[in-house]
Amino acid sequence: MDVAVESAQETEGKVLYFDVLIVGAGISGIDAAYHLQKFCPNKSFAMLETQNTFGGTWATHKYPGIRSDSDLFTFGFKWKPWKDDPIARADKILRYLDESLDENDLRRHIRFSHEVKTAVWSSEERRWTLEVLDKESGNLRRYACNFLWMCQGYYRHSEGYMPDYPGMKNFIGDIIHPQTWPENLDYKGKKVIVIGSGATAATLIPAMAEEAGHITMLQRSPTYFSARANRDELAETLRELDVPDEWIHEIARRKVLFDQKEITRRSFEEPEKLREELIKGAKMYLGDSVPVDPHFTPTYRPWRQRLAFVPDGDLFQAIRDGKASVVTDQIDHFTENGILLKSGKELTADIIISATGFNMSALGDIAFTIDGKPLNFGDCWSHRAIMFSGIPNMAWVFGYLRTSWTMRSDMVAEFVCRLMKHMAQKGARMVVPELRDEDKNMPEKPFVDPENFNAGYLTRALKIMPKQGDKDPWVHTQDYYVDKETLANADLDDGTLIYK
Repeated sequence: MDVAVESAQETEGKVLYFDVLIVGAGISGIDAAYHLQKFCPNKSFAMLETQNTFGGTWATHKYPGIRSDSDLFTFGFKWKPWKDDPIARADKILRYLDESLDENDLRRHIRFSHEVKTAVWSSEERRWTLEVLDKESGNLRRYACNFLWMCQGYYRHSEGYMPDYPGMKNFIGDIIHPQTWPENLDYKGKKVIVIGSGATAATLIPAMAEEAGHITMLQRSPTYFSARANRDELAETLRELDVPDEWIHEIARRKVLFDQKEITRRSFEEPEKLREELIKGAKMYLGDSVPVDPHFTPTYRPWRQRLAFVPDGDLFQAIRDGKASVVTDQIDHFTENGILLKSGKELTADIIISATGFNMSALGDIAFTIDGKPLNFGDCWSHRAIMFSGIPNMAWVFGYLRTSWTMRSDMVAEFVCRLMKHMAQKGARMVVPELRDEDKNMPEKPFVDPENFNAGYLTRALKIMPKQGDKDPWVHTQDYYVDKETLANADLDDGTLIYK
C-alpha cells in the first residue's frame, strides 16, 4: 500500500491528543483500558491496534486447534469471571474478550488498523507524539498523549521464528510456520511433519491428526508436558453449590496460583521427583505406544522452559492411536521429499510445519526518540519491569513467562493507574525512572535470568532487552507472589522516580 504522507502544515492542526494512548487491543490493552476507565475516569484515552480486529494473539494465529496453554481462570481477567473449561480454544477466548469490550463500553476507544511507526518524546512539551499509519486509508496520522502505555505484547506478529534449514529449497511440498498459516490449507490424507515439541506442536498435532494421513512430531530434544483432564473439579463443585460466578472465578484462580507456586518450588527443591511425576503422567496416556525414553524424558530441570499443558492428554492419545508419531533426532538437511536426519533416516512428507517459536519484539519494533536522541532500549534499566530508566511517562506490559500473562497485566494496570493519580496529586506532568547514587554500582543482569528461564525465543533476544540490577526497584523477579506485594505497596517517592 502506498503511504500518502500528509504535509506538516495539514497535520499540525490534526494532531489527535489524548491523556493516555494504549498501544494494542489484545488482552493487555483491554485490561489496561478497563483499569484506566475505572480508576482514572477523568483521563481521555484511545487504543491503537495494528490489526483490523481485537484480540492480539488470538486474532493473529489461525492454525488448527489453537488454544490457550494457560488456564482461563488466571489467563482471564480478574474482573470478568470465566465460566467454561480451564483450557479454551481461540473462538471462546475471542468471545470472552468481545463480551469484555461490550460490557464495559470499551470498543469505542479502539482505532483499528492503526500501526504505530514512531514515538517521539518532548520534555519541553511533556508529551509523546506518535506517527501512526492508518492502514485502511494509507495515510500517516499523528497522535499525541501525555502518557504512553505499551500493551502490544512481546513478539513480532508479522513473522514467526523460522530457522534457516539446510536445503529448504529442495523440498517440493509446502513449508509453513504456524504464525502465518495459509487459509484453506488442504492436509487431508497427507503426510505431515511438525518440527518442534512446544505448546504449538502439542496443539497442532492432535487437531490435525484426525484428517492427516499421518503426522510426525520431529524434535531435537524432548519437552515436559503436563497431561490431565481439561476440567476443574473445585470449580465444578462450587457451581453445583450455586456459588456466584465471581466467587468461583476468584477461588479457582487462587487455587491455580497456589498449585503453580508449589510446582515452581518443587522444580528447584525436588526437581527429580517432579520430573518423574510429569513423565509418569505422559506414560499414563501413551501406554506402550512409544518409549518415554528418549522421546519424553527431557534433560533440563522442569520449569526452565514453559510447561506445556496437554488437555485430556490429546497429543499422547493421537500417538497411542497411531495417527501421530514422534521422532527424536536432528535435521541434517531438507530433501526433495522430506527431511534427512543426522541418524541417516529420511522422513517423507507432503507438508512440513516449522513450529519453532517466535521472534521477540521490544516495544513493538517502534522507533523511539527521547528529546531528539534515538532510544537504545538495551541501555535502559528495568524499573519493576514496568517503566525504564531514561524513558519518561511510559509503561510496558511484560507478563509472566510461566504462569498466565494476565496475572501481571492486572497488577501493572493497577500500578500505572496509582502512579497517574500520584502524579496528579503532585501536579506533575512528567515522571522518569533514574538510578540513585546507591544504585549506580549494581551489576548488570539480563532482563530475565537464563538460569531461571531459558526458552529459545528469550535467549535469542536478550541483547535488545533492558537490563536489571540486584536491588529493588531494579529487579525483575517473574514471581507473582513477590510482585503481588512489591507492586501494590511500591513507594512512589523512593527517589527512583523523578517528577517534573
